[in-house]
Amino acid sequence: MFLEKIKSAESGVLLYGITPPKVGTLPERVAEIAQKTMERLATLDIDALVVYDVQDESARTKEERPFPFINALDPFAFASTYLDSLPVPKIIYRPAGKFSASELSEWLEGLHTHNFYPVFVGVPAPDFPVKTSLQEAYTIWSKYQDTSVIGAVTIPERHNVLNDEDVRMLDKMNCGVSYFISQCIFNLEYARQVIEDLALSCNRQNIKPPTIIFTITACGSAKTLQFMEWLGIHVPDELKEDLKTSDDILEKSVRICLDIASALTTFCMERAIPFGFNIESVAIRKAEIEASIDIANGIGQMLKAKGVRKSSIDSQVTTAINE
Repeated sequence: MFLEKIKSAESGVLLYGITPPKVGTLPERVAEIAQKTMERLATLDIDALVVYDVQDESARTKEERPFPFINALDPFAFASTYLDSLPVPKIIYRPAGKFSASELSEWLEGLHTHNFYPVFVGVPAPDFPVKTSLQEAYTIWSKYQDTSVIGAVTIPERHNVLNDEDVRMLDKMNCGVSYFISQCIFNLEYARQVIEDLALSCNRQNIKPPTIIFTITACGSAKTLQFMEWLGIHVPDELKEDLKTSDDILEKSVRICLDIASALTTFCMERAIPFGFNIESVAIRKAEIEASIDIANGIGQMLKAKGVRKSSIDSQVTTAINE
């Protein structure tokens, strides 16, 4: 139902995000990780699974990376080979600039064959040699626009500095993008400002707004908090202090995440912006992954209680009746 929800700008979209296992992991271990992932996700009522393309962003900042970078398996190969039996659509990230036009064309054809959906992201560093621009990548994708949707990334922290995120989003909408997945949200005010400015820009230009999908993640340790900040996620000082001084940082962060999701739901509903949530675990610790599952369930229940989400089963029944 993901495709229909995005094309109809239906709010309450619920995604879950994962990263593939590391390069060099033995095939039997990859299969085991995939099986455990599918077992966890089987308990969730999600519309699609996001599979990230992990990039080395060390050149983006002079700060030392809290965790060493290790290349991950190709997200499309992992999803199509090991997660094919998971009955939800897959959204695959790809840095378009790292590939030639012919390579992107072949990749998009593979995605379309599997009913997967692309999200193009930028290159890992400003000086990275670009083979294909984002605009060129969107043009290559446009042949699938009638039967697919394409997403992009939005970064509230960037808007706080440059104050042009709404312009960037409108430019990408002109290229065919219909939904945006945010960087992890811990600064509620930054996210609200993006929503506010986007709503104003769309109203001025008489444009229907895109769907904004806010990424939410738990923080289970001081090390995870440090890593999130290294990634460019802004955590307000007061909230950071609350986490650091909490008796149970993971439990505290789960409550914060649910509060942020509830506040964003109200804010988007008031401004008629279609929205949803993407839940992930930045860390690979079992406790933090399990907490992300709890957050996904909690947000799903909140959305249903506020009347902005039907379960996937309810949506399928409604579609069948309408057909």
